[in-house]
Amino acid sequence: MNSYSRPCRPSTRRYWLQLLACFWLFTAAVCAQEPHGHHDAAKGAKGHMADGGLGATAAFDQRGGLWAVNREGEHVLARSSDDLGRSWGKPVRVNAVPEPVGADGDARPRIAAGAGGELYVTWTKPLSKPYTGDIRLSRSLDGGKTFSAPITVHTDRQEITHRFDSIAVNLNGQVFVAWIDKRDQVAAAKDARYRGAAVYYAVSDDRGASFRGDYKLADYSCECCRIALVPQGDGSVLAMWRHVFAPNVRDHAISRMYPDGRIGKVQRVTFDDWRVDVCPHHGPSLAADASGRLHAVWFTQGAKRSGIFYGRLGETGVEGQRGVGGATAEHADIAVSARRVAVIWKEFDGERSRLRAMISEDGGSAWREHDLASTAGASDQPRLLERQSRFYAFWNTRNEPLSVVPLP
Repeated sequence: MNSYSRPCRPSTRRYWLQLLACFWLFTAAVCAQEPHGHHDAAKGAKGHMADGGLGATAAFDQRGGLWAVNREGEHVLARSSDDLGRSWGKPVRVNAVPEPVGADGDARPRIAAGAGGELYVTWTKPLSKPYTGDIRLSRSLDGGKTFSAPITVHTDRQEITHRFDSIAVNLNGQVFVAWIDKRDQVAAAKDARYRGAAVYYAVSDDRGASFRGDYKLADYSCECCRIALVPQGDGSVLAMWRHVFAPNVRDHAISRMYPDGRIGKVQRVTFDDWRVDVCPHHGPSLAADASGRLHAVWFTQGAKRSGIFYGRLGETGVEGQRGVGGATAEHADIAVSARRVAVIWKEFDGERSRLRAMISEDGGSAWREHDLASTAGASDQPRLLERQSRFYAFWNTRNEPLSVVPLP
């Protein structure tokens, strides 16, 4: 295994990392619990707080138009921009009938575009019991002018966790939706050996009109971290998620989801040895370059290293693993175009949250860093978009909503 430790930093760096780790664990300890010790670990410092419903995502459609979705009240709103976010059109209600919409942490409305102009929007509809929800989907076949009545993607209708959905469209136009699911944990309630939750997915062959599944990708996932999805050339979709390896190690795994319900081997791909019984609401991001090589960013507070990290994932370990940002760096996202690799993240400097980036021109070996923006108010997790070999940071903040910042 080729695994590289983070470069040494001054002793003050180590002090802040240790303080931040203690803060995470203390916050998790006082949050409300789910069965099997699950916590939703929210943050609590000025500018470094939970997003308070600012969760939003964006995507380019096939003609180059930019779309963003976010929650307002009990509606998901979709907006388009033809000038890379400098101005946004009139919002369209995705769900005409009001319903609860999750928009915090790693759970938020998501949007994906099909090659035929289709737009697909998913979100979690919270149910009456804590930590429960249904995964909902609505589609537009007329360029975002109207959206269909939402459907529930999964066949399981128990009032349990179906949350933290992710969506991807493969090269054949089939729509994949993956989510965190607790049906197996509920079934194994008296078996202390069952760890965490599970990852399930469903597939649509008819442009989102209906879905088939539910297909289980893996048992023992973390309970509340986002799932990264990357379509592959053979029609499968590669998934990366935070996994709970025995007995309680929360590193990451990858596997393939096939349209017919077949799955690939579950493979461990990070080795930071984070032994903790809480969920950090801090999932990974994954991208593939033209050669198929996988580039990823993730968060850990493991025994071996702590912070945000970048690395190239291989069958024998992580290559080129390096730290991203400072001690308060969080919620990184990654994108690749040919040999260019870009990573964005935010970090709190004591007064403001700063949006930062690093770019590699040689496939992830050498990097240069950039400051992109900052805000004094609450902010969402940033998202990195790629269009015609250019990178754009999408960042929803309280003071500057739905901002789009081109990377140098």
